[in-house]
Amino acid sequence: MDKEPMTSAGYEKITGSLDFLKSQERPTTVIELDEARQLGDLKENAEYHAAKEKLALIDVQIAELGSIISKAIIIDPSTLPHNKVSFGSTVELVNTDTDEEFIYSIVGGVEANVDNGLISFNSPLAKQLLGKEEGDEITATLPGGVKTFEVLGVSYKELVI
Repeated sequence: MDKEPMTSAGYEKITGSLDFLKSQERPTTVIELDEARQLGDLKENAEYHAAKEKLALIDVQIAELGSIISKAIIIDPSTLPHNKVSFGSTVELVNTDTDEEFIYSIVGGVEANVDNGLISFNSPLAKQLLGKEEGDEITATLPGGVKTFEVLGVSYKELVI
């Protein structure tokens, strides 16, 4: 079984989503389905088919989240050294060609959200960054092409996911 490393904040978010689906979303949808079933002919009952489809999607989400949770390995990045880039590190980079600066935190795959500066430890950029320290240069092959970055800083900061 593959293990899925994640921070405790990521784990709490996923378990919260699963709890919401199980305790609120699914029971509400079951009631909607039952009420729609009572409206009559099921072949032409749009409410029934919509509720049935919604329930199926919720069940798939519950199964997926349950699978992720069963594979979860919670890593506390605050206990790791951050003089070099590791899981949970926040990395300040500069593109050496454009002088554009970026700040990314290395997290588990299910927590990744590039728009919020969270990149998966399995992403091409993170793989190149792991083990690097301030002043190191990396050349990364990214979806947008080959780019060269300099590491401006490596630190740890509490993540909000």
